[in-house]
Amino acid sequence: MSRIEKLIPKLKEIVGETNLIQDPEKLKACSVDGKRPKVVVFPGTIAEVSKVVAYANEQSLTILPMGNGTKMGIGTIPGKMDVVLSTLRLNRMTDCDCDNLTLSAESGITLGEVQKKLGQEGKGYFLPLDPPHTLKATLGGIVATNSSGPGRLIYGTARDLIIGIKAVFPNGDIVASGGKTVKNVSGYDMCKLLIGSYGTLGILCEITFKLLPLPEREATLLLPFVRLEEAAQFGREILQSQYLPSSIEILNGMAVKKINPPIAQQGNYLVAIGLEGVAESIERQVSEIGERAKKKSALEIAVLRSESHSSFWKAIRDFSEGLAEEGLNFISFKSNILISRCGEVMGSYEKIAKESGVDCGLICHSGNGILYSYVFGGKGVRSKKESLLNLIREFSLVAVKNEGHPVVESAPPDIKKRIDVWGEPRGDYEIMRRLKKEIDPKGILNPGRFAGGI
Repeated sequence: MSRIEKLIPKLKEIVGETNLIQDPEKLKACSVDGKRPKVVVFPGTIAEVSKVVAYANEQSLTILPMGNGTKMGIGTIPGKMDVVLSTLRLNRMTDCDCDNLTLSAESGITLGEVQKKLGQEGKGYFLPLDPPHTLKATLGGIVATNSSGPGRLIYGTARDLIIGIKAVFPNGDIVASGGKTVKNVSGYDMCKLLIGSYGTLGILCEITFKLLPLPEREATLLLPFVRLEEAAQFGREILQSQYLPSSIEILNGMAVKKINPPIAQQGNYLVAIGLEGVAESIERQVSEIGERAKKKSALEIAVLRSESHSSFWKAIRDFSEGLAEEGLNFISFKSNILISRCGEVMGSYEKIAKESGVDCGLICHSGNGILYSYVFGGKGVRSKKESLLNLIREFSLVAVKNEGHPVVESAPPDIKKRIDVWGEPRGDYEIMRRLKKEIDPKGILNPGRFAGGI
């Protein structure tokens, strides 16, 4: 009897027969880069997660943690994929303390559900995270990948908002770090170790966040420009000014075309400035930034409020989701670069894409130096494979030249086989390897998927 055959009865004993999938056709829904797991298990409590992991570790079977799968395109092709452990039954808000601005929730609940419930508490509260896949992303997936969106300019990332984590380590131990106290600083900060670890060190089960009251007013300024240099310069000026935008985005023409915002003159580049806060302050900033934009060659000053404001930022966050719904073939990149060189890198990427004969949509969090690139391969992706591989290499060189680091966030498996999606290994990878070896000596959690083959 194989180890998997031994595992099935044990898993049924732990989670119940109805919370396990073995059917080959149903398993396809949990495939990653063409690799299909042998079984999917849905534990309903942290204790059940612990038992599943402990037994898999004893049998040296690999586990891939998964929520709604919105981040599964990120990472190297899995070398081995025995068990998918779904967190979707871990979907409860375990402690909502709005008076003290803290929330504890299980990892399988979606951010959309959390925001909906928090908005109904008292005068309204929210978890200040706005990652891609607005409605589908689970808290566990967001934290495991340290996923963020345009609002990180003012609110930061998960690293800035998490004060406690409960996770199951590869040997089955349930480990808790931090807690409800916002100023909890005693001991080693295990939270920071697990955030952004892509499920390679432990399975996130419960997370405690800091909350904020909903802003009194929100507005968006849309400012189209003809030239990239003008758009980038204006973005830098606002970042360095006395104003407090929640986000500053620069979009190229292709990205604007896909989003189709409600402006008359779309220009070649669009600067989008999000504002959140006290009503009086927001109205003053809308007026003053608008006047400033007129003097800097903006073609138009459009102001979005209420539903149009929310819809625009959702389209920004869920850009890749919109492309997938259109059935488009694309490769997406995330490049961290110097803030001062955002415009220069965007220009270089557009030039490389044009020379490669492909279209490219660019969305830049210009206040943070994070550039998302979407290269459309069209129907003949296979025939363009060598050209696309060369484009990836050139994008990487440009990012590194500008003191950045590129990551291929999604690509067809036949492209992934030819590249390192995480880019060239850096000096800190050795530390990461040592941590992995110490915490997961058998390498059962998400093996080979993270940077450096961890």
